[in-house]
Amino acid sequence: MRTQTFEVTTGAKERVHDITRQCAEFARSCGGDGLLHVFVPHATAGIALLELGSGSEEDLLAALGDLLPADDRWRHAHGSRGHGRSHVMPALIPPYATVPVLDGRPALGTWQSIAVIDLNVDNPERHVRLSFLSN
Repeated sequence: MRTQTFEVTTGAKERVHDITRQCAEFARSCGGDGLLHVFVPHATAGIALLELGSGSEEDLLAALGDLLPADDRWRHAHGSRGHGRSHVMPALIPPYATVPVLDGRPALGTWQSIAVIDLNVDNPERHVRLSFLSN
């Protein structure tokens, strides 16, 4: 298995950050067929496959805001207001995704992209681990 890590700066606001290019470059460097596993080792971030650039980013953040409001209801209450919701989010958007790779290319659908989802405004730096398991 080959693996690589890189950092993503998500900043001081809720963010959907596209990492499709980095994933595709890593898969290309591995070559062949296999599985690309994408993982963020953080308790407050997730990985999602979705269409980007069409308003879906804002729609997803709005939906998460409705489901997980940034208010004082959360028992996990250190950090910024509503920080506890960031710790619940990975139960809805897990911190990993696995994508098939065919001939060195992620076999994503026409409109699918790979993104880090981050509601945690207290931690602007994220690590992403890519692993490739060839068959």
